[in-house]
Amino acid sequence: MNFQFEEEHGLFRKMVRDFAINELAPKAAERDKNAEFPAEAIAKLGKLGLMGAFIPEQYGGAGADVISYLIAVEELAREDPSVAVTMSVNNSVCCAPIYNFGTEEQKQKFLPRLASGEVIGGFCLTEPGAGSDAAGLKTKAVRKGDKYILNGSKAWITNASVGKYFVLIAVTDPSAGTKGLSAFIVDADSPGFIVNKPEDKMGIRASKTCMVTIEDLEVPVENLLGEEGMGLKIALRTLDHSRIGIGAQALGIARGALAEAVRYAGERHQFGKPLTANQAIQFKLADMATKIEAAEMLILKAGWLDGNGTPDTRLSSAAKLYSSEAAIFCTYEALQIHGGYGYSKEYKIERLYRDARVTTIYEGTSEVQRMVIARSLLR
Repeated sequence: MNFQFEEEHGLFRKMVRDFAINELAPKAAERDKNAEFPAEAIAKLGKLGLMGAFIPEQYGGAGADVISYLIAVEELAREDPSVAVTMSVNNSVCCAPIYNFGTEEQKQKFLPRLASGEVIGGFCLTEPGAGSDAAGLKTKAVRKGDKYILNGSKAWITNASVGKYFVLIAVTDPSAGTKGLSAFIVDADSPGFIVNKPEDKMGIRASKTCMVTIEDLEVPVENLLGEEGMGLKIALRTLDHSRIGIGAQALGIARGALAEAVRYAGERHQFGKPLTANQAIQFKLADMATKIEAAEMLILKAGWLDGNGTPDTRLSSAAKLYSSEAAIFCTYEALQIHGGYGYSKEYKIERLYRDARVTTIYEGTSEVQRMVIARSLLR
C-alpha cells in the first residue's frame, strides 16, 4: 500500500495550481458578481487537455488517469468552483458516458470536440418533478423511422446556454418503469431544444444553469447511446463517476477555505496577539485540516477504483457525502474566524461559503447519498 502520489501527479497538480492562481483567481470575484461565464478560461483549459482529462488521446483527450482529473477539479475549485464544475461536468457526465457506452462512430464524432474544449457538454437527467427519482421522469422519446421525437422538460442543467452536446435520459417505454429509460446524445443547436434564462443562483454563479424545454426535438437513431432500456444503467454509472468529481470540487473549496483561515488568523491581531495564538482558533483549524485529510482519502480511493474499472457505488456516495459536508464545515469555520470581515464580499471566504452550499445538493443530496450507502449495507 502506497500513499504517495506518483511524480506525474505532482507535476500535473503544479500545472493546474499555477493555472488556477494566475488565470482564475484574479477575476473570480468579478465573474461571481456579474454571473459571467468564464469562456476564456474554459478555452484555455481545453488547450491544456483538461476538458477531456481522462479521455484517451485517440479521441482528443489528455489520456490522463482519473486521479489526475480529480486533482485538476480540486485545484480549480480552490480558486473558482464555477470553473471547476463547468470542467467537471464536461468530463464526467458528457465525455464519460459517451466513452463508456458509445459506439466507435459516436466516440469519433463527439469526443474530440468535447475533449478539446471546442464545444462544451452536459447531462440532462433532472426534471421539474423528478430529481433523484428516476422512475418519475416524464420526458418521452418516440421512435419514428430513423429518428426519435423527444418532448418534455429538464431542470437545473449545468452548461445549458453554453453547451452544444448533452447526454439526455428519456422514457422510451412507459410501461416498463425504470427499465423503459434510454439515453441519447442531443445537439443543443437543434430546433426543439429550448434553453430558458439562467438561474439566478446563490453560489457557483459563473457556471450556467438553466431549465430546458424539449419540444418535438428530433434525434437521429444513431444518437441513441447504448441500447433502448439502458438509460437507468447509463445514468447510475455516470453518477457513480461524477459524484467523485463533486467530492473533489468540495475538497478544493474546503482547502481554499482553510488556506484563507490560516492566512487571516495569522495576520489579524486581537488583545495584543495574533488569532493563531488562541487555542479556540487552533482547534478550529485542526478540525478543518482533519476533515480535509479524511475527505481526500475517500476521494482518492473511490477515484482509484473507478479508474481501474471497479467502481464502487457506496464508496462514490460516501466520498461525495463526506467531502461536501466537510466543505460546509470548513467554509463555516473559516468565515467564523474572519468575523465580520468574512461577511463582506471583499473577502474570498464569503464567495467560497456560498459556493460550498450546493455541493450537498447536486449529483444527489446528502440524504440521497445516505440512502445509497444504507441500501448497499442492508442488501
